[in-house]
Amino acid sequence: MTDVRTAEADPPWEGLHGAERYAVCLHAARTGSRIARATLVKDLTPLVWHVARGNGLDRTSAEDVVQTVWLALFSHIDSLAEPKALASWLITTTRREAQRARTKGANDLPLSDEMAEQLPSTQPQPEDEALRADRDTRLWRAFGELPEKCQELLRLTVLAGRTEYRLVAEAMQMKRGSIGPTRGRCLNTLRELLDTEGGGG
Repeated sequence: MTDVRTAEADPPWEGLHGAERYAVCLHAARTGSRIARATLVKDLTPLVWHVARGNGLDRTSAEDVVQTVWLALFSHIDSLAEPKALASWLITTTRREAQRARTKGANDLPLSDEMAEQLPSTQPQPEDEALRADRDTRLWRAFGELPEKCQELLRLTVLAGRTEYRLVAEAMQMKRGSIGPTRGRCLNTLRELLDTEGGGG
């Protein structure tokens, strides 16, 4: 018989790429394959991580969101209607969880002055922090003025190398060859927006 050990030693997704690979992995994961689940996590966690961080989460919050997203997928693994759309599902779910985490964080009680004084500071000097905060504020303001497609594309590619362009193309339903040029145009628009409000350079 074709036992599990044989299938795991020579997994059916070996040699496949992108949506095809993830669809085959997902089918195997639905039958209980731990290696298939581990493969999905290994291949797609960078994408989930980039989306979480791109939505403004700090490292700790992003880690929580990544874990939540994978738990959500594996808890509802049989209900994903289109396995080839897995990357898009992960992006949408991560974005939703990141927004929820940000809302929760905004409602947390701020650190009191007394507690803050007892903590050793690992932050930069106030003047350096002020300059950085001003730069970041202008950058995110300009980023928010970009078309939504540009925002999504830059979020997915800003930390990713060119090797991940194929995955980004699948997630955004674009041709792989158009990712680089489109990203370049989006970055030029971002620079122009920064220059307009005196943030260039």
